[in-house]
Amino acid sequence: MGIGSHMPRTMEETMSPRLDGPRTHIATSACPQGLTESDSPAAVAVPAPRRSTSSNNIGSAKGSGDLEGLPEIPPYDEVGALDARALSKTLFARLESLEEGTHEYAYVRNTLVELNLALVKFAASRFRSRSEPMEDIIQVGTIGLIKAIDRFELSRGVEFPTFAMPTIIGEIKRFFRDTTWSVRVPRRLQELRLDLAKAGDELAQQLDRAPTVGELADRLGLTDHEVVEGMAASNAYTASSLDAKAEEDETESALADRIGYEDHGLEGIEYVESLKPLIAALPGRDRKILSLRFVANMTQSEIGDELGISQMHVSRLLSRTLVKLRKGLTLEE
Repeated sequence: MGIGSHMPRTMEETMSPRLDGPRTHIATSACPQGLTESDSPAAVAVPAPRRSTSSNNIGSAKGSGDLEGLPEIPPYDEVGALDARALSKTLFARLESLEEGTHEYAYVRNTLVELNLALVKFAASRFRSRSEPMEDIIQVGTIGLIKAIDRFELSRGVEFPTFAMPTIIGEIKRFFRDTTWSVRVPRRLQELRLDLAKAGDELAQQLDRAPTVGELADRLGLTDHEVVEGMAASNAYTASSLDAKAEEDETESALADRIGYEDHGLEGIEYVESLKPLIAALPGRDRKILSLRFVANMTQSEIGDELGISQMHVSRLLSRTLVKLRKGLTLEE
């Protein structure tokens, strides 16, 4: 069965025999790798790759002498994982003899990427429970596959899947570490969050209650300040929408409706408190004029009628009082 339809279940299932033996095309089992370690080589034959007329055929690479002698590659979705491993060994051997930057080098390198995409899908399947789309995880894992191909050396005697899987998984984990946090925090605090969560669960089971900061610090060998810093950093992992309603009570208003707003009237409190002693020191008639003008909102003519003086006199008294109050505030500042 082809690579594109299923992903390998184990690393050992990607082992492959030689490609130069006799071939018999057979129907493979439901196992995504076709053959397992328990299959007897004498009883089961390896599916032979079919000749392809597509662009995957190495023989069509513009007649390059550097690519002569390589086996023909059928369409990638028709190559079993066992054959993919054997073909990869042949291509890695040829890649070491090619000059980087040439058309032949790029062709062999790209073919290796296509042949080993099943490793990426296998690694990505471990993270299917995450909120990120599987397509994004596979793309990130493919970057890890390319890095593994560039660093792999046949002379080490290590199978390529064994060498590549840690790099692929590490690239995917780095993707989650760098993108899933709502607010970017240092890696030290990201790792501390995991340690605190693990220690908190263990202590909660032992103590039958939530552990204190001191108990967490003793368990992890940290200071209380470091534990508090890690707990604060944990709040940056996820963010809540201001428009989201409380899960326990859907009738409750959204968070944005319950957040306080800036009261611009607070700005005048300082001036009011500073003016109180200055107003108290004014003559009675000046205080009454201020009250009628700014509290009762009376006009100067109405104030003059109330006090039995002219509107012009009221204007002069009011201006003099305001100048005195402004000067008093300036001296205090």
